[in-house]
Amino acid sequence: MSFVSSAGITGPQHNREAFDAGGVNDAGISRPGQRAGAANFSELLNESIEKSPQAPSDIGQAVPLYHSRPAATSETSGGLSQGKIVCTANPLDLAIEGDGCFVLTDGRRDFYTRTGSFAVDSNLNIVDPATGYKLKRIGSDGEAGGFQTPGNSSIRVPYSMPLPPKATSEIAVSGNLSANRPFSTLSTQKIASDAMYTYDTGIRAEETTKISELDQFSGVFASGTITFGGYHKDGRPLDGDLSLPVVQSTTLGDIIGHLNDNVLNGSTASLIDGRIHITDNTAGYSKTDMTMSYSGEGSLSTGAYFEILIPAAEESTNVDLNVYDSRGNKHALSAAFVKTHSPNTWDMVLTSITGDISEITMPDRRINAITFDPDTGSLRDSDSSEAARFVITFAGDKSNPQTVRINMGAPGKLDGLTQFAGNSTPVQKGQNGYGPGALSTISVNNCGSVIGTFSNGITKNIGTVQIAMFRNTAALEHTSGGYFIPTADSGAPLAARAMSGGAGAIRSGALEKSETDVPTDFVNMVRTKNTYRPIDILKESAGLIG
Repeated sequence: MSFVSSAGITGPQHNREAFDAGGVNDAGISRPGQRAGAANFSELLNESIEKSPQAPSDIGQAVPLYHSRPAATSETSGGLSQGKIVCTANPLDLAIEGDGCFVLTDGRRDFYTRTGSFAVDSNLNIVDPATGYKLKRIGSDGEAGGFQTPGNSSIRVPYSMPLPPKATSEIAVSGNLSANRPFSTLSTQKIASDAMYTYDTGIRAEETTKISELDQFSGVFASGTITFGGYHKDGRPLDGDLSLPVVQSTTLGDIIGHLNDNVLNGSTASLIDGRIHITDNTAGYSKTDMTMSYSGEGSLSTGAYFEILIPAAEESTNVDLNVYDSRGNKHALSAAFVKTHSPNTWDMVLTSITGDISEITMPDRRINAITFDPDTGSLRDSDSSEAARFVITFAGDKSNPQTVRINMGAPGKLDGLTQFAGNSTPVQKGQNGYGPGALSTISVNNCGSVIGTFSNGITKNIGTVQIAMFRNTAALEHTSGGYFIPTADSGAPLAARAMSGGAGAIRSGALEKSETDVPTDFVNMVRTKNTYRPIDILKESAGLIG
């Protein structure tokens, strides 16, 4: 019986596997994240001499026993070690800086890779464009906003989905209110109707203009009533005769006269450039305010409120605010902080609002008694802190008055409004409303969150990329195209988020460079050929020995 090793038969077979490993590497040289593979030869020519078990004494001395095992290659190995990361201009090119794999699915099974060249397909899913496999997400991020579908693990990019507007419900303000800079001369409060009265399609009305002639009146006029409301300078509600009957001959001058004779006390009404003005008779802190409404035949637009042209106080400082209504319309609000008679105490009052306003009343436009600690300059905890809000009824949504809370910072802290010496510097720090928008761009942060930027400037987390961790990545089985599947030795995948659970960070706009090295593969293929040359000699010898 021939003693020639069975390596003579199995060697060529595994010689081919070794060549194949190099060929696979070279075919994937342009594939980002491609892992270099190599055949691991567990035996090339494995002849061992073992002694036989001790023979009984009556058989004789033990003799050497020649034993041969086949030549073999273990699995082609590549591993998932960190490769060099190169920058690209595509925000959906992703690289993992550290441990972990991306998880993709073909709809039947999951595949694992460090190849992070992704795109959005025609169904708006993030996929590997080379295979169509869908990138998987982790957690419920994006589901509450309707961007992702519960139970569906793919990451959808909602380019076709509009972002509805959000009405402002909170404004944050910060800055300083001066503790030591009162006016050298006290100011006198002046307010004016937001409605400008005109006639003959735009000519500013005068006191002699009849109510029935105003552009602001529509319908057939017969008679009606104008009702007044508001507050005196000291904050008392207006009293006296608050109703004015209106007939065909009633003019704007009659309204001015009625206010001065029967309604106002400490203030004077006048008509200036078609607007009704009310001016305090004395300077100093004032809560003067006015409202007008009409009822009767036809319709008369009297305006929603009176603007505060000059807020009166020992000191006042203006602040510009922006809000969005429920329809997504943006409104500019002008407000003023006015110092009251009480030490270290201020009011905040809305002086004017742009856009179509249905109604705003004095209690809903003024925040009273904002008080500061004179020793620390911080905001004090008071009733005004809880009631710090404005209520505005916009014409586009009359049935739902909009409450806007004013966040001035935490009492006892210096994280909002303060009162120190120096200039007054209040500003709007932020607000939580926005208009309608549509998704314009996406990016991925280091934690794997897919961030959508909308045309209105709002950013939303629309999903989170899933990272898989394995106990032994070297034992993963390579399939094709830089993909791997688990084996018993690799262990089951553990789903994680980037930068948690041992997973690395995600780099957006970057790719992990292929590890494939053509010159090295060529050298290895030559070595493989030479390694198996002795096996060819053995085969020839076996033929001669027969």
